[in-house]
Amino acid sequence: MARTDRLMRLMDVLRHLPPPVTAGRLASETGVSQRQLYRDIATLRAGGALIDGEAGVGYVLTEDPALPPQSFSRLEIEALLLAVQSLDRIGDAEMTMAAREAMARIIATLPGDQPRQALHTVMRSFSVGPDRDPPIIDLAVLRHACWDETAVRILYTDLKDNMSERVIWPLGLSYGDRNLMLLAHCRLRMDYRVFHVNRISALDPMQESFRPQRVPLMRAYVQSRAEMASRRGASSGP
Repeated sequence: MARTDRLMRLMDVLRHLPPPVTAGRLASETGVSQRQLYRDIATLRAGGALIDGEAGVGYVLTEDPALPPQSFSRLEIEALLLAVQSLDRIGDAEMTMAAREAMARIIATLPGDQPRQALHTVMRSFSVGPDRDPPIIDLAVLRHACWDETAVRILYTDLKDNMSERVIWPLGLSYGDRNLMLLAHCRLRMDYRVFHVNRISALDPMQESFRPQRVPLMRAYVQSRAEMASRRGASSGP
C-alpha cells in the first residue's frame, strides 16, 4: 500500500473504531508492523492531526485537520445514520464498509454535543420478510463496469429458468429490500432490460466502451418511462 493511502487508511480507522484503539489493532487494520505504525502516528501528528495516547494505552483522534467543521441538525444526523443502517440489509460488504467509513468522517467533524447525539440515535432500520438471496458475482466488478461505462458478458437465468449468455451495457443498479436490480442495454435484444442481479451466475468484464452512448441511452430510457406512465394515466380515465 502506498504511503499516502496507508496514512488515509489509518485516519479512517481512527475515526471508525471505538476509542482508544490499540497500536496492535491499528497495525492490523492498516497492514503494517507496530514499529511502522508508531512512525505513521508521528507523521500524522506532524501534519496537524491531534492524536492522543501512546504505546501500550491506545490512541484517540481528537481533531481531524483533513476535514472542515460542519454542523447538522439532530434530525439530519438521524437520517444519515438511518441510511447507513439500511445498507446492512441491502448492500454488500464493501459498500456497507464504505458507508460506515464515510459516516465516521462526518461524525469526526461534528461540533459540540453532536458526536454524542450520533452515538445515541433513536431511529432504527428493519425489514419484514425473508432476506434476499446474496449475489453470486462480485458486485465490485459490476459497479466498476457501470462507472467506467464498459460492456460485460453475463450468464443469466430468467424467471422461467431459461439460461442465456448476453453482452450488456450496464447503466445502473437499484437497491431494494427484496431485490437488487441492474438496468442495462442488452446487445442481444437491442433494447433495455432489467436483470435480477442474484440470477447472474457469471460476469466477465470486457474492453468495449459504450461511453459515447450512455447519456443518450439514459435520456431515452427516462423519456420512454415517462411516456409509458402518461399512457397508463390517460387510459385509466377519470
